[in-house]
Amino acid sequence: MVWFLKRSFRKQIARIEITGAIAGATRTRVLEALKTVEDRKFPALLLRIDSPGGTVGDSQEIYAALKRLQEKIKIVASFGNISASGGVYIGMGAPHIMANPGTVTGSIGVILRGNNLERLLDKVGVSFKVIKSGPYKDILAFDRELTDPEQSILQELIDTSYNQFVNTVAEGRNLAVDTVKGFADGRIFTGQQALELGVVDRLGTEEDARRWAAELAGLDPEKTPCFTLEEKKPLLSRLNPFGGSLTGRISASAQWLDFELSTSGLPLWMYRP
Repeated sequence: MVWFLKRSFRKQIARIEITGAIAGATRTRVLEALKTVEDRKFPALLLRIDSPGGTVGDSQEIYAALKRLQEKIKIVASFGNISASGGVYIGMGAPHIMANPGTVTGSIGVILRGNNLERLLDKVGVSFKVIKSGPYKDILAFDRELTDPEQSILQELIDTSYNQFVNTVAEGRNLAVDTVKGFADGRIFTGQQALELGVVDRLGTEEDARRWAAELAGLDPEKTPCFTLEEKKPLLSRLNPFGGSLTGRISASAQWLDFELSTSGLPLWMYRP
C-alpha cells in the first residue's frame, strides 16, 4: 500500500496555496506542507500565491525552504489576484513564475509603522513613567515622538531589509541590482508590466501554470492532476456554510486586526493600499 501511494504521488503535482497576510501561522503551515511535498517525493510543485505580503522573517523562511526544495523538484509559482511585496519575495524561491496579465504585483520595499498618541494622551491626562536600560529601549513608543537618533536607527534597519529584498529579486530573476532598484521603489505594477520588467517569466492562468509544471517534470499536462495540501480550517469555518456572509467578513476583519496589532513596530514586506 505504501509503495502504491508513493507511485501515485510521483504522478501528481503538489499544490500549496498562500493567501492573505504572511505571518507566523502561514509560515508554519507552508513549511509543513513543503516538508510533505519532499517526503512524498512529488515531482513538481505548483505554488499559488495570492497575498499582499507580510512579515520579513516569515517570508524569508518560506523563501529559504523553497530554495532548498527546488534542488529536488520542479517548482512553478502562480501569481493570483495579488502577489505583492512579501508575496513577490516568496515567489523568488521558484525558478519559474507565471502571473495573470492583471495580477497586482510589485510593491518591492519595506514599511515600518508606529502610532504616536502623545497629543491624545495629553488631552485625557494620561502619562507614562518609563525606566529603561538604554536610550533606545522604548523606540517607537506610542506616547512620544521619535528622536532624530531613533529615526536614523530605524531607517538603517529599513535600508538593510530593503537591500536584502532587492538582492534576492536580482538573484532570483538574473537581473542587475541597479535594474531592480529602478522599479523597487514601492510601486505596484500589473502582471503584464512584471513580464516586461523580468519579474515573471510568462503570463497565464493557474491552469496554465499547472500544465507548465507538468511539462517541466516530464509528465503529461493533459492527465496530471494536482494534489492540494490544504490548510486545516477552524471548526467555526467548517460549520459555517456562508463563506461570504457577515460571519465570514467579521472573521476576516478580526484576522486583519490581529495581524495589525501583532506586527505593530515590525518591518514589513507588505503592500498597504
